[in-house]
Amino acid sequence: MPTMSCDLTACPFQKIISAARFGPGRTTDEGPDPLMDDTLGTVAALYRYPVKSMLGEELDTTEIAAGGVRGDRAWALVDHETGKVASDKNPRLWRDLLKARATWDGDGVRVTLPDGTAATGDRSLSDWLGRTVTLTGVPPEGATLDRAVPEEVLDAGVTATVAVEPVVLGQGAPPGAFVDFAPVHLISAATLRATGAEAVRYRPNLVLETGGEAYEENGWAGRTLTVGSAVLRVIIPTPRCAVPTLEHGDLPRLPQTLRVPAKENLVEAVPGMGRSACAGAYAEVIRPGRITVGDRAALG
Repeated sequence: MPTMSCDLTACPFQKIISAARFGPGRTTDEGPDPLMDDTLGTVAALYRYPVKSMLGEELDTTEIAAGGVRGDRAWALVDHETGKVASDKNPRLWRDLLKARATWDGDGVRVTLPDGTAATGDRSLSDWLGRTVTLTGVPPEGATLDRAVPEEVLDAGVTATVAVEPVVLGQGAPPGAFVDFAPVHLISAATLRATGAEAVRYRPNLVLETGGEAYEENGWAGRTLTVGSAVLRVIIPTPRCAVPTLEHGDLPRLPQTLRVPAKENLVEAVPGMGRSACAGAYAEVIRPGRITVGDRAALG
């Protein structure tokens, strides 16, 4: 498969996630305060998405390792033509990925296609998508994906050719998974209510019911979050792409999932990087542990 080179430092979204990783104030060697001094709420839902950009599965409980939820984004499709990871962030090519569902049994991954049949290998996945792809659990060296400029997708439609930004995967995570940036993504139930969106549209690992205000995640950046027996450190608010607006399985398109945050929560996720429509937050794992729906969450 060919590889492509590009000036990633010129891409706005890449600047945001690079600054979040390398910017001032970012440390990973400080241990968390073991005392939970600020009760936040409880875990309302847990999710895992075994194959990047496909529908995933709702969980009652899960282990959180250094790389995030076990089995989360552990596989992805790689496009033979471009050498890039297939992502519905570029909906013109890959929006159909959100019509397939991936589940993980602790060993291997199962992909159920939209017609209810199980994918039997790369050939069946390629035939379904109309592009030659390989399902892999090993990220290519320097793995990248294309992120369509979300405002252009809203204006021109999902079938239009729009500008894309190349993004290097997993810069805020241990190697080995296909996460966009950090190992864990979380969102508050208040933010979901404000946007009128189902949780799966934003593809979080954790939904937290706090009783607080929408977009309160903005204020969690830089703080530790103890959930169950795991400790996370919240890094930055999550800049949103076009994915939440797309069809998800039987769910129709919902442009408000981007338009509402763009109106109500246009924030500077990283100082000096400009403002983005944000909903949710990225986090890294400070102490692995188990999280169960209903567990208490507390900021430190």
